[in-house]
Amino acid sequence: MLGHQQIAAATRIGMLTRERDTATACAQALQELGRALPFDAASLLGIDPVSGAHVQIAGIGYPAAASQSLAAEFVSTPWYANVVRQELPRSISEDADDPGPRFRHGWFYAERVRPAGFRDGLTGALRHQGRLVGLIHLSAEGADVYDTEARQLLASILPALGALADPTAHAGGFHELPAGAAANLVTPDGVIDLPGRAPAGALHDEDFRRLTEAFTLSRGLRLRALWPVGSGWCRVVLQRCTAGPAAREAVLVSEERAELPYGLSPRELEVLTRAARGQTNQAIAQALFLSPRTVHSHIEHLLRKTGCCSRAEATALAVRDGVLRPAPEDLEYFVEREPR
Repeated sequence: MLGHQQIAAATRIGMLTRERDTATACAQALQELGRALPFDAASLLGIDPVSGAHVQIAGIGYPAAASQSLAAEFVSTPWYANVVRQELPRSISEDADDPGPRFRHGWFYAERVRPAGFRDGLTGALRHQGRLVGLIHLSAEGADVYDTEARQLLASILPALGALADPTAHAGGFHELPAGAAANLVTPDGVIDLPGRAPAGALHDEDFRRLTEAFTLSRGLRLRALWPVGSGWCRVVLQRCTAGPAAREAVLVSEERAELPYGLSPRELEVLTRAARGQTNQAIAQALFLSPRTVHSHIEHLLRKTGCCSRAEATALAVRDGVLRPAPEDLEYFVEREPR
């Protein structure tokens, strides 16, 4: 029967899934887990969604070599397949009661676990939204530490640990996105699809990918813009976030279908964007291969359409509402940054 301390620890682990600082939350989760279950070492592993490799998110007590083995080598053992296949976490103590290979008879126990001083262990598969996202390993120096009750207790905590280990669960702003918005996480290693979301079509555009790279390098918080996707336009948002330690820092790219606001034409949007970054009519004309007179006409038209009384008012509206079609070199003017 679970005690008050175990129930409280499990509850606190569940509450940690709301934290935005996932690295700290994962470390705290292991501390709380130590109040619910005995262990001399613990390792929380996540699956990198780009490479598929298991990487340690948080750990307590394991020597460096043991941590590395748990992350890289454990997945090649028959024991790993048993862990993933069963809902109830596997323990060395209860090994004889479970079907499949005996962990104590395998090379991993003989060469990695026993030499590190551990005689019992408990391993559970972490899932989130139906996907395998990582593993939790607990090890104890004593024998017969993890009985069926311990396995059942860890099983009750696995969903919360899975939410912590899943990098797509911690993309800042992900859960605040409109229901129909398409979205991806963009990392230095590749693009990650988000569960339940269509992929962002803008990422197929080479110019937009360059804009995303420039945003990443800018270290800004957010960029709002309008972008042509297919035969129409989309409102796009690039937002810096931390996608969990397994995926490292990433940019959340989201998009929604939208008409150009105020009845602006694509050319008027370009002119407004350049005006918003402070370019003169002459500079805009040279950049867009237009005559100054044509640029002047575009300015007059966009003022009338937006209902603005002046060029300054129109440019303020463009920056405030993201009525922009920026290029990478424009980002210093439009990226939202942390207040100093």
